[in-house]
Amino acid sequence: MKHLTLTFIICFLMALPHAMAQQPGWVLVIHGGAGNITPARVVPEKQVIYEAKLKEALAAGQQVLAGGGTAMDAVIAAVQFMEECPLFNSGKGAVFNAEGKNELDASVMDGF
Repeated sequence: MKHLTLTFIICFLMALPHAMAQQPGWVLVIHGGAGNITPARVVPEKQVIYEAKLKEALAAGQQVLAGGGTAMDAVIAAVQFMEECPLFNSGKGAVFNAEGKNELDASVMDGF
């Protein structure tokens, strides 16, 4: 794969066996971003830090679900953690679009 989708999906894949072993009846998936960051641009030490923060975001949402909270509350908890983490630009910034302008988009879906 020429470009990485910010190796953050690795965090989910690392947590998946643990989550499946417990079989809580729900799955929480987060996405830390995307772009054209190549392995050469992310040193292993930095990747460890990103993965740790992603695990914390997952834990924030999982804590809500484990306590009987709603899926919406869990999503909000996970996203809010990422918005407050300086490693991610959630709610703060964006990459430039084809017209050279920053463009942000957010949505939450509730239902099937």
